[in-house]
Amino acid sequence: MSDTATLYIDGAWVASSDGGTRTVTCPADGTIVGVVSEATSSDTETAIAAARRAFDAGEWSARPAAARGDLLLAVADALTSRKAEFARAEALDTGKRLVEAEGDIDDIVRCFRYFGKIADQHPGRLVDAGDPTVVSQVVYEPVGVCGMITPWNFPLLQASWKIAPALAAGCTFVLKPAELTPHTAILLMDVLDRLDIPDGVANLVLGAGAVAGAPLSAHPDVDLVSFTGGLVTGRRIAEAASHSVKKVALELGGKNPNIIFADANLEAAVDNALNAGFLDSGLVCSAGTRLIVEESIKEAFVDELVRRAEGIVLGGPFDPEAEAGPLISTEHRDKVTDYVNRGVAAGATLRCGGTWGGPELEKGCFYRPTVLDHCAIDNPAVVEEGFGPVITVETFTTEAEAIATANHTEYGLAGAVWTSDRGTAHRVSRALRHGTIWINDYHPYVPQAEWGGFKASGNGRELGLTGLEEYREAKHIYENTEPAVTGWFPQK
Repeated sequence: MSDTATLYIDGAWVASSDGGTRTVTCPADGTIVGVVSEATSSDTETAIAAARRAFDAGEWSARPAAARGDLLLAVADALTSRKAEFARAEALDTGKRLVEAEGDIDDIVRCFRYFGKIADQHPGRLVDAGDPTVVSQVVYEPVGVCGMITPWNFPLLQASWKIAPALAAGCTFVLKPAELTPHTAILLMDVLDRLDIPDGVANLVLGAGAVAGAPLSAHPDVDLVSFTGGLVTGRRIAEAASHSVKKVALELGGKNPNIIFADANLEAAVDNALNAGFLDSGLVCSAGTRLIVEESIKEAFVDELVRRAEGIVLGGPFDPEAEAGPLISTEHRDKVTDYVNRGVAAGATLRCGGTWGGPELEKGCFYRPTVLDHCAIDNPAVVEEGFGPVITVETFTTEAEAIATANHTEYGLAGAVWTSDRGTAHRVSRALRHGTIWINDYHPYVPQAEWGGFKASGNGRELGLTGLEEYREAKHIYENTEPAVTGWFPQK
């Protein structure tokens, strides 16, 4: 492929139909990463048509599930052998530290291996119809053509959470990654192409969501649209998809509580609070940006958090001293700046951060790790998803108050509880209305366990068995082995 032919449609690398391109830059220093094709809505419709033909032809869905799983395992092997190439591309596009990008590739490999191994393990089930002459079975079939729209913070990881189960189920797909971070998606299509996936099964379009992505949610030939991103865009996608009544899976972010009881291991809790809020520069949908601390330990806990946050070293992907990277763009940094300013205007105390990182980082989109103390529950910095390295601090005095505070949000993606009392930990975990709860930890996940949120954090699930079911339809087949006249309507 060339830089001007980076759309992958119907088994071929092609340029945009109008010749449009986009220059991708690294947010750490503004250097050019590459020039890629910018798809038109017509290009996306062409990709949808290719995916439709491929699905209706049935070559991929008719392939034995174990064979589809073998291809996913081969993808995992290819990613492992090309890890350095993929990690470097991810780091350059996102600006994240290379070590973080390498960790992402490891997680992606685990995702493909998991779905590769379970592709043939859940073919269906027999149902007892209460009649020995009846064979009643539920079978699972692929949902069909899948539109996938993915974000810029974990570009290939979020794509893999959709692509792996879709292929395992026998679906075809059109992927539209974030326009700012396209290069690992291009590399993944190269892997699938080299593995001779049938033409039209895997398709890639690049470009802005309003142009290249919009047909995926509205087009009647798309059977499912899966989106990871912001709440406002998610609502638009759900509305567009409703006209054709297609399946919709939405992962829309969160406002995630990190609850610290006084009896917690405080050294570990402070360390993990930093990870919860500042890992990947806070550009994580499940980031623990709402720190909710028991009143009796709040002052000492936050003082130590601030002290350590002030020492975090910012830098680019390949800076060996860097501990956190940039935001994705100057536009996003402006949004985070406004978010912090509004939080302070509403009464929060700026304890650290709130700045762009110093003159040595002026070429990048950096923002200092920030702590906002003394936050009221209705402060906009508490209510809104800031999507940056910003931790807000709230307090509680009772277990019931901790639960009520943590659930006081329109979101419900993830959260954590820190305590040495297992009874407290499990009571609080059960009471929290969030899709993932960590006890005395923050951020780890495994592909075997479902991921997704309650309330405005979206619907549907990724990963786990349910993540596979999102891409399958259940069909009931009822067979009467001894057909007979019913006599319901008498013969006349």
